[in-house]
Amino acid sequence: MSRALPKFIPRSGPVILLILTVAAATGFAAVGHLVARFNANQQARGHKLYEQGLTDASAGHYDAAIAAFRAALTCDPGNSQYQLSLARALRDSNVPARLDEAESYLTALWQRTPQDGAVNLALARVAAHRGNTDDATRYYHNAMYGVWAANFDSNRHKARVELIQFLLKQNAREKADSELIALAAALPADPDAHLQAAQLFAEAQDYSNALAQCREVLHFDAKNAAALSCAGEAAYDAGNYTVAQRYLQAAVNANPQDANMRRLLQTAELVLSANPFRSHISDAERNRRIAAAFAQAEQRLTACARQTGVDLKATANPTGSAGVNAGVKNQPLADLQSRWTATKPDLIRLRSAAEADLPDAVMDVVFQIERQTAASCGEPQALDEALLLISQKREATSQ
Repeated sequence: MSRALPKFIPRSGPVILLILTVAAATGFAAVGHLVARFNANQQARGHKLYEQGLTDASAGHYDAAIAAFRAALTCDPGNSQYQLSLARALRDSNVPARLDEAESYLTALWQRTPQDGAVNLALARVAAHRGNTDDATRYYHNAMYGVWAANFDSNRHKARVELIQFLLKQNAREKADSELIALAAALPADPDAHLQAAQLFAEAQDYSNALAQCREVLHFDAKNAAALSCAGEAAYDAGNYTVAQRYLQAAVNANPQDANMRRLLQTAELVLSANPFRSHISDAERNRRIAAAFAQAEQRLTACARQTGVDLKATANPTGSAGVNAGVKNQPLADLQSRWTATKPDLIRLRSAAEADLPDAVMDVVFQIERQTAASCGEPQALDEALLLISQKREATSQ
């Protein structure tokens, strides 16, 4: 049998070459198939690890998420989404040593696609973690005007809001104000977006614009309880208590269980009823309010002295070394008691047209007592709180 085999072996060179070529092609195809299957398996494994990492990250388990994303990258080293997710997990783990590694991944991604909105947003957050205002602002702006796979307007809005929140936290008020103006100019017709803008304006202590944003919501829905509360609080903080009273009353009517709105409404009403500088009140009513405020200030001063263990008579007329020391220690309260006592006889002259400056002089004593007692004895309540607010925002409360 073996002697017969040689006759089946091709003797022609081209035939041998053809057979070898086919064999090689078959081998390469088989190897290619195996490699493709291996790569597909690796990618499937990497995707599974990536999904697990996302689950861990969303639950705040950053160590597990980092391990999963690293393993996913070993399966698919060139996957930019895995690199981005790993960088985010490293950053959000709040481990300072990991921040540099996160930045290195993100910088490499940024160099490949500098217009990528998600990458720029991630870099902005790294800079925000470090408190670097300039870098954070630059990358947030890049994110706003960068390329997004979807939801461009929504992502741009969120990036600007996040930048404003960061700037307010850094007390970079001027930069925050300019961003707020840009935000307000591009707000969608969405009540939630306007309420969020109102809150940001309020945090920036721009209460007039906060009120304007609350009113935008009320244009959509005049009975929106959140917008009524927002408008009432913004007007209250601006010192516009007439407008505040109207919105706060509507907010309380819409939600009677809101204790904070009820408290603000009561204080606003006290300010309006106690303020002697309001326009359109008679001279008699003005004088009545001044006398009531003057009497209230003396009560507050007496209560504060009692709370702090100060004997106003003793400190006003100290005797002996102990008395002198007590008088020096508690001099502000004693001085105010002396000023109040010296001013009291002037009240009978309030009705005189020749004493045009007297109302201001009397109320100046009241306001000094309210400010000093607030500093010495804590935040005032009821009428004392109203008088303190009048002293702080006299120009606004006179409307």
